[in-house]
Amino acid sequence: MKLSTLTLGTCAMLLSGVSLAQEKTELQYFRQNSKEGLNVFESPKEKGGDFDKVRVFVGGDFALQFQAIDHSNSLNNLVQLGSNFNLPTANLNINTQLADGLRLHLRTYLSSKHHNESWVKGGYVQIDRLGFIKEGFLDGIMDYTTVTFGLDEFNYGDAHFRRSDNARVIFNPFIGNYIMDSFSTEAFGEVTVQKDGLIAVLGLSNGKLNQNVIVNDNTDNKVSFYGKLGVDKQLNDDFRFRLTGSWYMNNGTTTGSWLYGGDRAGGRYYGILQPLEGAANDFEGRFNPRFRQMTAFQLNPFIKYKGLEFFGIVESVGNSEEQGNGNFTQLSGELLYRFGGTEQFYLGGRYNTVKGKNNDSDPSEIEISRLNVGGGWFMTKNVIVKLEYMNQEYKNGFGATSIYNDAKFNGVNLEAAISF
Repeated sequence: MKLSTLTLGTCAMLLSGVSLAQEKTELQYFRQNSKEGLNVFESPKEKGGDFDKVRVFVGGDFALQFQAIDHSNSLNNLVQLGSNFNLPTANLNINTQLADGLRLHLRTYLSSKHHNESWVKGGYVQIDRLGFIKEGFLDGIMDYTTVTFGLDEFNYGDAHFRRSDNARVIFNPFIGNYIMDSFSTEAFGEVTVQKDGLIAVLGLSNGKLNQNVIVNDNTDNKVSFYGKLGVDKQLNDDFRFRLTGSWYMNNGTTTGSWLYGGDRAGGRYYGILQPLEGAANDFEGRFNPRFRQMTAFQLNPFIKYKGLEFFGIVESVGNSEEQGNGNFTQLSGELLYRFGGTEQFYLGGRYNTVKGKNNDSDPSEIEISRLNVGGGWFMTKNVIVKLEYMNQEYKNGFGATSIYNDAKFNGVNLEAAISF
């Protein structure tokens, strides 16, 4: 009993200290984990709060869905799906302001679809000022430059800024992520330059999702190189235009294969395409080419005129001739209309397709498409409710014995979430 009382008292003191810290100052160069972070891509170069001492900021994400989806295929070998709540998901976010312009981010998945246990998604250190080395050191360069390194998601493409990251769903206007979901957590380092609306990113990663130092006869590790060039301009009070192009390259046969399979939290649609016999696949609804010697390009236009908003993806990924010379193309168009006094409501749709071959000798192309239609309400800047209808179809390229042959799933989802 005494131990419980002491523990509760200690937790109360820690939480009060965290609360006091968040009242006094703000994180610097930080994308807010709320409605204020909508349509923020790279971390802003506006400083935000002032630094007086090391402070810890604790935040979280919580998401719950009610799912009413049906599925089918030509084999009629799928489990029956009902309408019910899914397992809630939760994130713990810890951000520490270590010095002026120097902060640490750490995210832990407390509850996710794919893992029952809590585990660290990843973390990074972000440097926007070098005053901790010497006052004013390279300020002329750091006015426009950000250096980030760690083991976490890296900045390939713009789609990962709008996707759901386990329970952090507040930036995704719909429930599911894109069919080819370019997201991975790898050991990386990158430099970002933002000046007068121009953006340049240059980085490298070790190409590995699961870190391992053991070498065997099949080991062929190569560094992954990636980058981004673009422009992001607020042309007037009503009109914003952004266009970026990104690339990712890896020539190793045992690295670089995780770009579209690096989200270990699992997909956002539950129980879909699960066979009556055999293990469930927690990642269904996505498509991972599983290329090894990979080269990928992603083009992202973003336009916002008053409440009207468009975001697009034109993406191509291919492997080497030695690995089969396969290639896939992903297209996505997302049109939203945000309205209300603070644009707290929105309606819109997204259409997403993936087409291509795993190998140039394949007899036919694989084709998958998804339609999302729905809307949402930001009840406060930290609380959102979303409703969508979705329909995904596996149209071509799957053999008669494949679970994806003539497969589809569609229905309605309701998602409520809190992020802070």
